[in-house]
Amino acid sequence: MTMIRKATMLGTAAAVIVGLTLSGDAFAAEKHKWKMAASWGGGPLMEIGAKAFADKVKFLTDGRIEIKVFPSGQLSKGLEVRSAVAKGVAEMGHTWMGYDWGKDKTTVLFGGYAGSMDSERMLHWIYEGGGLELWRQFNEEKFGIISMPMFIRTAEAFLHSRKPVRTLDDLKGLKFRTAGAWLAISKGLGAAPVTMPGGEVFAALERGAIDATEWGTLYENKTTGFHKIAKYVIIPGIHQPTAPFELVINKKAWGTLSKRDQELVALAAKLVTFESWTRIGQEDAKALDFYKKAGNEIIVLDASVQKKGKQLGLAWAEEQAKTNPWFDKVLKSQRAFEKLWSQARHYRNVISE
Repeated sequence: MTMIRKATMLGTAAAVIVGLTLSGDAFAAEKHKWKMAASWGGGPLMEIGAKAFADKVKFLTDGRIEIKVFPSGQLSKGLEVRSAVAKGVAEMGHTWMGYDWGKDKTTVLFGGYAGSMDSERMLHWIYEGGGLELWRQFNEEKFGIISMPMFIRTAEAFLHSRKPVRTLDDLKGLKFRTAGAWLAISKGLGAAPVTMPGGEVFAALERGAIDATEWGTLYENKTTGFHKIAKYVIIPGIHQPTAPFELVINKKAWGTLSKRDQELVALAAKLVTFESWTRIGQEDAKALDFYKKAGNEIIVLDASVQKKGKQLGLAWAEEQAKTNPWFDKVLKSQRAFEKLWSQARHYRNVISE
């Protein structure tokens, strides 16, 4: 073996060793152990939402990113997760954007309100109609955080109520727990809405401090026990035809991830969103029998109430758009999408009954 060949081989070997060393250091640098603050203590939002996301991220990144999920109250109050993440209390959070409607009412357009489209259309708008780009831009500009959809509900149950509610007259003076824009909009129906933390709702309903409460979908509400103390289950959720939730990430922490890992985190959030939609849709279908067997009466709101709720929601949105440029921008995008889909029922739905 010539000296030149030996030198070449030694040089190549050295280059490989250096390369392996550098790649090993880079690999080690890519490992992250993050905290996630959640707005909930348990239930589907925790199990098939936050925790399912953490499991998917660990799997997709081969363990490079490990996320420990903390229930509401441990790292921050349930309604303050977005602020906690922005401040760096946790690298991540799982929450509902509409909780921050008091800071900027545009949040309810992303989180769902009485004027929203249904969940299928919302998903299409988000991922195919430009919604995701607006979602990301709005949150970076207004809150200084990285945000993306993670988890989505079908239409919620309208109320678990101690009183039958079917007509507009039944809603007059009804004291019920809610959150977000419905606090303002529902007053147009003559109702008396109040808000309170989730942990206080059951006790308030049990002792009669409130007449009724809205919370989640038929399936999600099984674990709350509301049906045990409120005989009537009122549907559909005109206040919340859809409810996308969000993953919030501290901007500085996000910047420490490689481009590939950022894409994998986004992929995990998208997977959770679609899987929660199909899971909840299937479980909602089963839940009606559950409530009937538990002795509850299922009441469908009169068409006049449903139409009035939608009209009030749209009117409220038009008012917000007059003075809020971001609200106006997002609302116009959603309205244009709904116009595009206005004939969908004719080519997608077959009359079978």
